[in-house]
Amino acid sequence: MKAKDIYFKTMKFVWMKLGLGALTILLSGVWFGILFGLNYLFNNQGFFWISIILWLAGTGAINSLLNHYIGYLVKAGHVAIIAQAVTTGQIPDNQFQVAKQMVTSRFATSNVYFVIDKLVNGAVNQLNSVLQKVDNLLGNVPGLSTIISILQLFIKIALGYVDECCLGYTFYKTEDTAYKSAADGVIIYFQNWKTLLKNAAKTTAIVIVFTFLAWLLPFILIGALANALSFSLWIAVIAALMIALAAKNAFIDSFMLVEMMTSYMKVAPSTQITYDLYGKLCKLSKKFKDLFGKAQEEQPNLQASMMSQQVPVAATINANQQQNNARYCIHCGALVQGQFCTQCGNRI
Repeated sequence: MKAKDIYFKTMKFVWMKLGLGALTILLSGVWFGILFGLNYLFNNQGFFWISIILWLAGTGAINSLLNHYIGYLVKAGHVAIIAQAVTTGQIPDNQFQVAKQMVTSRFATSNVYFVIDKLVNGAVNQLNSVLQKVDNLLGNVPGLSTIISILQLFIKIALGYVDECCLGYTFYKTEDTAYKSAADGVIIYFQNWKTLLKNAAKTTAIVIVFTFLAWLLPFILIGALANALSFSLWIAVIAALMIALAAKNAFIDSFMLVEMMTSYMKVAPSTQITYDLYGKLCKLSKKFKDLFGKAQEEQPNLQASMMSQQVPVAATINANQQQNNARYCIHCGALVQGQFCTQCGNRI
């Protein structure tokens, strides 16, 4: 199923995201009215600035509650349905109900999803910082720094959705724990990052254009309305900003999410995971090390499950013996055979 088809067939989630954005704006407006109504009664310049601070803090709290909690779960449901659509070619009619069941069965509670999402996001960001060292190596070449800056802008936009791709893999790899499949998802991304970025280049260019329009149009419309009704300019700017963010989060971010997940989920099932990357990524990313450590804690037979998908360490080592004996150090991620890790010296 093509990304475009998945996007339009899962518009229910897009509208729900837009609804959360609209509700944030509405509640922020109500809070604004209450505070500045009080300010009008007191007619005090000092209270005016206190009202501004209270309004910004209240708007932040409203946004955090609606989008960082409810919005997170809506995004998780959208990711689950996208993963199912790409891997099976089917989208259920009762998308919300199926998504709720998939998220609940996979993560048990929302707190588990939050923890895994933060670990995956942190690991991806840390690994991306390693992958983007080209500027440091080639920055002295005349004119190249500008080109690299443009490329890094594309990379930054595209990679902003990789953590959702890795979480999407958890809905596909259901035989493993959520932590284990999320860690595998990061490995798969790391092995295919060049291919994924190449596929995302065209989409990212489109997203940049529509993001510009999403920011420009609300400012033009709200600015014209404020001028006609003699609204305060700074109120118009803040209103336009909130509308632009809500539209971007609902339409543009969802479009990019579908495009990136479609590319990712097409290569993920066929990717042969390289076992030694676990140790390497643990050294490169503390967040991945934490994620991998939790995977080991939750799944005692992690090594046997991992080695069943991987190539032998060496041709001279029997595959069955390797599967039974191989273990990974929870401290550094290195492959170990004895009671102590030869890399960091910790007892296993």
